[in-house]
Amino acid sequence: MHQKMTIALDETGYEGLYRTVGPRRMSQFIEDLLRPHVLGAALDDGYRAMAADEGREAEAEEWCNGLAGSI
Repeated sequence: MHQKMTIALDETGYEGLYRTVGPRRMSQFIEDLLRPHVLGAALDDGYRAMAADEGREAEAEEWCNGLAGSI
């Protein structure tokens, strides 16, 4: 879940951010910069490893499809 937050930047910083990443990508850009500093690499590495496990992914997809079929 995303949380909304207000930050203050000086005008030149904001203009540079706007020019570099565009108005619709600023939040994702800032989140991508912050994530390794506040969560550490272990969580991202864990998710990457899980996604690379094809057997686990196939089992998870089968489970999800089974749930959708039972509704």
